[in-house]
Amino acid sequence: MNYLQAIILGIVQGLTEFIPISSTAHLVFASRWTGVYGGNAAQTTATMAVIQLGTLAAVFVYFASDILAITSAFIRDHWAVLTRKRGIMHSGTRGVRPIWLSHEAWLGWLIITGSIPIGVVGIVFKDFIEGQGTKNLWFISIMLISVGLLLAIAEMVGNHRKTMEHLGIGDALVVGFAQVLALMPGASRSGSTIMGGLFAGQTRETAARFSFLLSIPAITASGLLELREAWKILPDESFMPLLAATITAAIVGYLSIWFLIAFLRKNSTGIFIVYRLILGAAILVALWFGFVNPTVN
Repeated sequence: MNYLQAIILGIVQGLTEFIPISSTAHLVFASRWTGVYGGNAAQTTATMAVIQLGTLAAVFVYFASDILAITSAFIRDHWAVLTRKRGIMHSGTRGVRPIWLSHEAWLGWLIITGSIPIGVVGIVFKDFIEGQGTKNLWFISIMLISVGLLLAIAEMVGNHRKTMEHLGIGDALVVGFAQVLALMPGASRSGSTIMGGLFAGQTRETAARFSFLLSIPAITASGLLELREAWKILPDESFMPLLAATITAAIVGYLSIWFLIAFLRKNSTGIFIVYRLILGAAILVALWFGFVNPTVN
C-alpha cells in the first residue's frame, strides 16, 4: 500500500464510518479501485480495521467531555456504594435508572450492556467475518438495501421522543443487537445502531449520539485485535502509509460526526436511505450484467 492508496482509504473511512451508508461497502470498492494488496482479503480486512482506529480517535476528541464525565461519574458513584457513602441521591430517574446512579454513570452501564451482543457474536464468528465471503458484492448490495428499508421503517414507526436522559436497559439492548448487523458488510454500524435507536423511540440526534458512544468499545476491540494481526500479515513498508490513512480517517471522521449530528437535529435520515437503495440497486444491476465481479479476482 502506497501513500496515495492510504489517503484515499482514509478519506473513504472517515466519510462513511459515521454516515449511515456503510463504510465497509465503500472501502471494498476503494480497495479494489486502488488495487491495495492485490485484492488479498485478509490484508485488506486488517487494513480496514486498523484505519478504524482513526475514526475512533475522532470519537474520543469530539466526545471528550462526555467520555470524561461518564468515566469519572461511573467510578465516583460505584466507589460511593462500595464504601457505603450513599449520601447523594440523584433525581430525575424517570424510572429508567437506579436513584444512586447519576445520568453519566448510568450511560456507562448502557454502553457496557449495548456492547455485549457484538462482542459475543464477533468472537464466535470471527473467521467468517474476516473471510473472503464477507467481501462478496451480492451480499453487500443486499445488506445495503435491507438496512436501508429497515431504517425507513424505523423513521416511520419511531416516536422520536426519547433523549439521552430517558435511555434505559431496553434501549441499550435494542441498539446493541442492532449493532450486530454491523458485522455484515453493507449494513453500516452507524446505520444499524441509529435504526435501532429510532425503533426504540429515540430522537434522531439521541440515536446518533448514543451510536457514536457505543462505537467506542466495538471499534477499540476490533482495531486493537486487528492491529496485532496486521503486524504479522502486512508488509513492513505498509505501516507508514497505514499511519497516514489512520490520521486522515481521524480528521475526516471528526468532520463527519459534526456534520451528522447537526444534520439530524433538523432532518431525517431520508437522504441516506435513498442513497443506500440507489447504490445497492446499482451494484445488483452491475453484477447481474457482469460489469463487476462479485468477489476479488
